[in-house]
Amino acid sequence: MAVRSRLFGQGIEPSCCYCESGSLQQDGSMILCSKRGIVSPDFRCWRFQYAPLKRVPNRLPLLPEFSPEDFSL
Repeated sequence: MAVRSRLFGQGIEPSCCYCESGSLQQDGSMILCSKRGIVSPDFRCWRFQYAPLKRVPNRLPLLPEFSPEDFSL
């Protein structure tokens, strides 16, 4: 089951990392869910509500370095 969003793409899988009910603990290894308690970041339940501001999008690949010789004829 994928959640549709225009902000970060079409195929976002539910995960407690970016759920409205979950918050990351201080050590960064577990999620504190207001509905289920302490769960792993990969956990998902039927109460999942997508929070787009909690999701970190994938980084874009670096562009290759070009020299002036690449643009000369």
